[in-house]
Amino acid sequence: MQQQRYAQITGWGKYVPDKILTNHDLANMVETNDEWIVQRTGIRQRHIRTEKDTNTSMAVAASKEAMTVAGITANDLDFILVCTSSSDYLLPGAGSTVQAELGAACGAVQLVAGCSGWAYGAAMASSLIQSGTYSTILVVGVEIVSHGLDYTDRSTCILFGDAAAATVFQVTEEPSGVLSFELGSDGDKAKSLWVPYGGSSQPINQSVVDEGRHFIEMDGQEVFKFASKTVAASLKRVIAQAGLLPDDIDLFIPHQANARIIEAGARLMRQPKDKFYMNLDKYGNTSAASVPLAMVEAIQEGRLKQGDKVAIVAFGAGLSWGAAVIQLGAGEISKAHSLFSLGHAKYLAKRTRETVLDTAQNIILPIAMRFSGKRK
Repeated sequence: MQQQRYAQITGWGKYVPDKILTNHDLANMVETNDEWIVQRTGIRQRHIRTEKDTNTSMAVAASKEAMTVAGITANDLDFILVCTSSSDYLLPGAGSTVQAELGAACGAVQLVAGCSGWAYGAAMASSLIQSGTYSTILVVGVEIVSHGLDYTDRSTCILFGDAAAATVFQVTEEPSGVLSFELGSDGDKAKSLWVPYGGSSQPINQSVVDEGRHFIEMDGQEVFKFASKTVAASLKRVIAQAGLLPDDIDLFIPHQANARIIEAGARLMRQPKDKFYMNLDKYGNTSAASVPLAMVEAIQEGRLKQGDKVAIVAFGAGLSWGAAVIQLGAGEISKAHSLFSLGHAKYLAKRTRETVLDTAQNIILPIAMRFSGKRK
């Protein structure tokens, strides 16, 4: 009988540029102020790439740190997934440039899914390892969003920062790694967060540059509504898929886009706010680097340790989303997997209670929101 394969995270690393752009700095560039930004987003500063930083150099720096933690070299890599929407060139993709700088001899590809990128990459890496195709995969989330921002547009320039974070996934026979995942996209809302010009259908020309149509454009209200509905709903599905309950999760790591969205997610999950990790006050929204950067910092701070279960969720351009339950290190996954046990019976009872509460919440919440809107 063939032994089941799991994809365990064995290494992690990060890189953030030295340059810091504070809310006070932005107040000198566009009509805004620190209080307004913090109140609406929770962001206080963000890191912005310097002249020495490229998408490739940032990805490589984070990758080298992750490989050191994993105790491997570039020669051990079977595949490289670089999740980014801001590669150095139109061609070649970021996978190839990172592979070359690392000195690896393996397949490499760029994955473009906006802020959901690393969630997609983690799911794909896990699937490739579990299928027996590869044994060691490097997954990098890296973005230089600042190059695509109009610093006269207050609705976007206050939100984003630049960063890179990397993780090494390796095969193991011990239960660990990605226990469940969900990947989704609602392409009908794609224009809610997009760059209208610069692609092959609408190439850049002088008039496009003069009009500033090559920058990121966002319908903030539409993205906020999408994210508010997606975060808790997707998390609940992947937790149930893993045979777990929200209380079984040691830490939630949501996409670091807006503190209000994260706080709403905690309420809808009926979990304490401090179980939802936040570092967006230091970095802002770093797109595909957001979730892995938060995970790396949570590990380094001792908020996550071997054996812990973490639930991640991300959302962004597409409009896309990705969620997963990941166990760091080996250990028992869930008592629910042991049929006819006391643990399984308790799990079913708690699951029923959660279902009842979710149903009540889904009925009451829209009514409460409607009345709240009328009072305003």
